[in-house]
Amino acid sequence: MRGIEKRLAEFQAQGVLPVALSVDPPNVSADLRRKAGYTFTFLADPKAEVIRRYHVLHAGGGPDGHDIARPAEFLIDQSGVVRWENFTEDVRIRARADQMLAAARTVQ
Repeated sequence: MRGIEKRLAEFQAQGVLPVALSVDPPNVSADLRRKAGYTFTFLADPKAEVIRRYHVLHAGGGPDGHDIARPAEFLIDQSGVVRWENFTEDVRIRARADQMLAAARTVQ
């Protein structure tokens, strides 16, 4: 997410609006965003409704056995169509900002 923040202007120039989504309650997401210094949008999905819709629920994957979202990145167009996706099984492995920007250039 740091890479997204550092290259936020480039994402915006490509017409990409970065958004982070987690099962955390709104106040937890807001705290994380503030403490990390991120300026893009963080959304809370404590009931995992959207997370389930995109098939990224990791049932029981949280530290105390609660449901969390699998690591994933999507590029979704204005019509709601997924144009690019990246899934991993390891929370430490994410698509890099340059990979997402390259994908954004190809889907326009």
